[in-house]
Formats: sequence, structure tokens, C-alpha cells
Amino acid sequence: MAWLSKHRSVILYGAALAVLSFLLKWLELKFVLRDHAFEIYTGGIAVIFTVLGIWLALQLVKPKVETHIVEKEVYIEIEAGPVTEIRQEEIEKLGISRRELDVLNLMAGGLSNEEIAGKLFVSLSTVKTHSSNIFMKLDVKRRTQAVEKAKRLNIIH
Repeated sequence: MAWLSKHRSVILYGAALAVLSFLLKWLELKFVLRDHAFEIYTGGIAVIFTVLGIWLALQLVKPKVETHIVEKEVYIEIEAGPVTEIRQEEIEKLGISRRELDVLNLMAGGLSNEEIAGKLFVSLSTVKTHSSNIFMKLDVKRRTQAVEKAKRLNIIH
């Protein structure tokens, strides 16, 4: 306590200078705000819109990922090797004609309708008719499904 009483005037003088300095800075700030209010408000609005623009750009650039689950039946061959025997009874049961079987084999070979028509020496519309008959008899909607089902039923290689 002796130290406090010895330096009391210095501490009071320092505190008074600090309060006076704070008061002057506060008054200076008020004058700056009053004199430059337009610039300060404009700068504040610019900062707000800059931040908003950056946020919006990040939201728009963000990739939108959608996950689609596709369920497909998978058939596993139990036998070790490929099946070489074609099941004639299955072909007869489905009512597939010899020409439709030719078209189905060429489909399995990856040929287009035009190529199949050229190989079999028939018109394109005939190939399309055979294809739609095959789809109906095998109860499928696409060429790949028809080939897959025909292989599974052992009516083609």
C-alpha cells in the first residue's frame, strides 16, 4: 500500500489522460461517421453484396449428385463350361420360328437391324417385324434383354 500512496498522483494523472484520449477518439469517430456517412454505408452495402455473391456462386457451382439404384436379376451358371446344347423343346414351346431364331442369333452377334437385313437378304421392315415378334414371345422390351433371356433359356449360344 505504501507504493500506491507514493505514486497516487502519477496513477490519477495517467487515468485522466486515458479517459481524455478515449473521449477525443470517440468524438473524432463521431465526426468521421457524420462527414463520411455515405462512403461508410456504401462500403458496408458493397461488403454485404460481395459476401452474398460469393455464397451464391458457391451454391450454384456445387455439383448436384443423384444416386439411382438399378435392380437387375443376375443369373449364375452353375455348370463349369458354356452350354453347347440348344433346347429345341424350349424353342417350340415359345413358338419361335426358324427365321426369328436366325434374327435372334444375329442380334446376339451385335449386328444392327440394317446389317441383319443385309445378311438374311430381307427388308428392314421384315427384320423389325421379326424383332418385335421375338420381344413379344420372350416377354422382353429390348434387344439386350432378348439376347440375355435366350442365352439363359439355352435357345442360342
